Amino acid sequence: MTNSRVQRVAVAIAATLTIAGCRGGGVVPSPSAGESQSTARAVPDKESSILKTLKKEVVIGSTVDPVYGQLNPYGLTVAPATTGDFTKGDLVVCNFNDKKNVQGTGFTIVALHPKPGSKPTLVSHSKTLVGCDALALGPADDIWAAAFSADDNPIISASGKLEGNIKGKPFNHPFGQIFAQPTSGSAAFYESNAGVGTVVRINLGSKFTFDVIARGFAVNHGKPGSIFAPSGLAYDASIDTLYIVDGTNNTVVAFSKVSTIPNGGIIVEKGGLKFKGPSAGQARVLFAGAPLNGPISSALLANGNLVVGNTTNPSGQNIMVELSRSGKVLATRNVDKGAPGSIFGMVATGKSAADTKLYFNDDNNNDLRVLER
Repeated sequence: MTNSRVQRVAVAIAATLTIAGCRGGGVVPSPSAGESQSTARAVPDKESSILKTLKKEVVIGSTVDPVYGQLNPYGLTVAPATTGDFTKGDLVVCNFNDKKNVQGTGFTIVALHPKPGSKPTLVSHSKTLVGCDALALGPADDIWAAAFSADDNPIISASGKLEGNIKGKPFNHPFGQIFAQPTSGSAAFYESNAGVGTVVRINLGSKFTFDVIARGFAVNHGKPGSIFAPSGLAYDASIDTLYIVDGTNNTVVAFSKVSTIPNGGIIVEKGGLKFKGPSAGQARVLFAGAPLNGPISSALLANGNLVVGNTTNPSGQNIMVELSRSGKVLATRNVDKGAPGSIFGMVATGKSAADTKLYFNDDNNNDLRVLER
């Protein structure tokens, strides 16, 4: 994308963000001087499970796009506004495979209304999306996608038009994407890379700038269909915390006050369990080990709990794991008794436990489902 095109897109997004304002409240306390990541304080929570209360599993609809027939849904998010092809609350999905189910060759984005019996609507089919594995929407429904095989970060309007494409350093086989609007400070997108194990902040303003806030996450250099690397990004605006899932070593890492972490702030060491760098005190391991088993996706719940989706369980198990803010396992749930590796994109809606809905892509069935009360 040319510099002039970058600036036009950046200015448009910045204007939208100015109008949208800030949401949420509260700040997580950072560790005091000398406090290690293992003893860093977390915001107290009631450690009550929401996943246990979601008794019903309902099919929303097929994620196979109606034009190209592409399969294997990965990225999943919710439209925050009624703009272009989206109605507020629509579920937005990208397909990782083509119609022949060849791994990492899909390039379509579809939208479904959040109700059973919905039909997918094709939103975009840009070749910049090849191997789309994650996506996030800005306040005006602008789509930012992580495209592993194309090795780029396309920006697509709410009507499906390619607005720009970010390629080259610091991006290297993108594998995660999330939008973040802190309660104070500037909005940004965060992106993770399967090629080199980094997390990048894309700063929005009169032009895009990039900060590689973390390096050294474990990666397996797997081919499409067997990739493990930092992914499953989730952002809690109430405490300005970014969560990163890594299936290579079965960890979930939390970066507190993430909007303040500078370029080169964190270096991840020892299989994702230790940190150094000027912002090392803002990184902690939320959880490591079983019952995590090849996790790739995650979803933030209304009370601050995190649900993580495994991909390499034994046959007949596709397990979700619910973690509290303090890192306690609160619940597990098998959502598909077929072949392992069916849980990829996940997203939750709702303002309390009572109205929470947890949506997820089921790759065994190429459909979108919801867990609800």
